[in-house]
Order: sequence, then structure tokens, then C-alpha cells
Amino acid sequence: MKKQVLFSVFQLIIFLSVLFLFICLGIEAQTCDPSGNIQGTTPPPGQCNQENDAECCIEGEVYTTYTCSPPVSDNTPATLTINSFQEGGDGGAPSKCDEQYHSDDEPVVALSTGWFSSRWNKFIIINAKGISKRALVVDECDSRVGCDDEHAYQPPCHNNIVVASKAVWTALGVPESEQGELDVTWSDA
Repeated sequence: MKKQVLFSVFQLIIFLSVLFLFICLGIEAQTCDPSGNIQGTTPPPGQCNQENDAECCIEGEVYTTYTCSPPVSDNTPATLTINSFQEGGDGGAPSKCDEQYHSDDEPVVALSTGWFSSRWNKFIIINAKGISKRALVVDECDSRVGCDDEHAYQPPCHNNIVVASKAVWTALGVPESEQGELDVTWSDA
């Protein structure tokens, strides 16, 4: 009887070890590695809008690019940044989904490349500081390219960015003086 119990415990330990290994490999397989780099170039005078503390590319700086983003869950970690989607705002061109500009008073967002493709004109829920806000995905925060006219001479986005209008930041209760970058979570609506 003792041998059967020991053998069963041994089988359980082996089973749990193999399960743990598969879980670890599965998590590892879901990582998002950089896809390349681009060299920064100096923007022509007046071509990089620094509204909302937007960064301009720097000559010779190397910027990492991504074609993917971390896996999406019911509580996906991200960095919330701020952007003006209005004409003349630091977002540059019209939004990719509808080729329109959007008022800073509309709750709209852009997502990093890996998250954007399947969410055109769909809603997501952003969670921060115990508050949730629904926002419409209208644009891509391009993680593959940047430092050019089309991207307002700004670097490529990191692969974990939710770029939000002022309306989203206000709805999340973030004072204007603290708007810029914030750790949040988000999910599909």
C-alpha cells in the first residue's frame, strides 16, 4: 500500500512538473520581441509638433520597432499616453480607421500596431485609478515605422501603448497637470 501511495505521489509530481513546463513554454511563446530598428533623422524646421510633450526623432538615435504587441487579456497592461486627434494636433494625419480628425472632447484612442489591426472602429475599456472608461479605437500608434513626415517625425510607438484623447484622460479623473503617461490596463469592450 505504501508503495502505491509513493508511486501515486511520484506520478502527481511528474504530472505537475510537465504541466508547469508547458505553461512556462506557452507564456514564453507569447512574448513580443523587437522586429528591427530605424535610424532617427532630424525633422525639417516646424515639422515635429511637440504638443502634449510629444517626442521628436533625434538624428542618429536608434529606435526599436515591433510588428507585435503583448497578448490581450481581460486585464492587459499598457502605458496610456496623450495625443490630440484634432487637425493640427500632435497626431499628425487623420485617423487611419475613418480618415477623419477627432475632437479632443471625443473618447478616442490609437493602439500599438500589434493590438490595432483587429480593433478598427471597435470599443475598448481602459482601467486606471479604479475608474473604467470606454473609448473608440480610431487610429494606430505605429510600432513599425516613424521619424518621417507621415508620423509627424515622432519615433515608432512602443508595443504596449494606448494613446488617448484628452476626453479619456479627463474621464479617468487624471488632472491635466498629471496627463502624459500612466500605467493602465485595458480589454475589449
